[in-house]
Amino acid sequence: MGIQMAQTVVPDATKTGRVSFNQRKHVMVKVALFVRLEAKPGKEKEVESFLVGGLPIVMEEPATTAWFGIRLGPTTFGIFDAFPNEAGRQAHLSGKVAAALMAQAGELFSEPPSIQKVDVLAAKLPG
Repeated sequence: MGIQMAQTVVPDATKTGRVSFNQRKHVMVKVALFVRLEAKPGKEKEVESFLVGGLPIVMEEPATTAWFGIRLGPTTFGIFDAFPNEAGRQAHLSGKVAAALMAQAGELFSEPPSIQKVDVLAAKLPG
């Protein structure tokens, strides 16, 4: 059973000051990465700092549309990032954050990072 979407009529934005769905600039995301990270005992704060420190780096990646450093549990962390296409995802995988992740994996994580390539079926992004 699918979700039915109702169509609505939005008045002209020049008269109301509101912007309709079709008038916004939309960035589509079609592919993503979900990376699961398990911190070594006692390394949780360092993993957290690593993820927070990654944000300024990915802000420089034009094809990384969305990026989240997340905590899933006391020692389990993750990264979820989304891209408009496969080229953007590959550019990210070849970028600075991925290189730093792999360089520090032995020191920070109890097991190698689990990197899953996923397809985005639906998304709501700002803008």
